[in-house]
Amino acid sequence: MPHFAAALYRRPSGWGGEELELKGVEDLDGVVDELRQYGDEADVQLLFVEEDDEWFAVLRVDEDGDPRIFLSDARAMESSELGALIGEAATVAEPREELHLVEDDPDDDEDAVQTGGDPVGDTDLLSDLGTPARKLIELSAEEGQLPADVISSLCERAGCLDALESLRLA
Repeated sequence: MPHFAAALYRRPSGWGGEELELKGVEDLDGVVDELRQYGDEADVQLLFVEEDDEWFAVLRVDEDGDPRIFLSDARAMESSELGALIGEAATVAEPREELHLVEDDPDDDEDAVQTGGDPVGDTDLLSDLGTPARKLIELSAEEGQLPADVISSLCERAGCLDALESLRLA
């Protein structure tokens, strides 16, 4: 299945990025190692992955070296090897903000956000980069949004859209 993976990193000179090939990666440590190779002098390291216009994932390596992960739809773990690899790690991550997710009627609860899929992982991993947990869930659930569109929106909010677009155009 075709996928697109972009490692984006913020250094004192600004945002940069590299497209990553994740086909040979066997576990989460391998994914994190791929991302860390761009970590010199970077204060933010992000990996955005999208596959077949079906799902996307965000992986962030914190200052302490631990990965934080968000997967837009847990169903990707059943249909994709890469989705399973990322999703397994996302399901053990504890979200920093509890959100009540509903499938049918978002009016049942003020804090409810209607979702189209079953997002898992750390919904708060981009909050300091302009996307709080609630907005991440809303963007993930928005009707008609492709994963690439959501990733572009996340990158625009973080200030790294130019770095992402240069990778997509390459």
